[in-house]
Amino acid sequence: MRVTYDAEANAAYITIADEIPAGAATQQLHSIATPGGLGEIILDFDDDNRLIGLEVLNARLVLPENVIKAAKDPA
Repeated sequence: MRVTYDAEANAAYITIADEIPAGAATQQLHSIATPGGLGEIILDFDDDNRLIGLEVLNARLVLPENVIKAAKDPA
């Protein structure tokens, strides 16, 4: 599992699969609101309907501080 964080977008991506090749996320479940409406979560699935990653929008309000600090820059 790997976490990246884009400070400009205030978005984190949590990769659950070892690696997500380009085009592997073939299905998405959009706009899952977090409790209190503080952020959104988008789930990415592969062709076999397995969860491979998730994006957290407004990550600074949704994720614990230590997760943001430990996250890598996506660039």
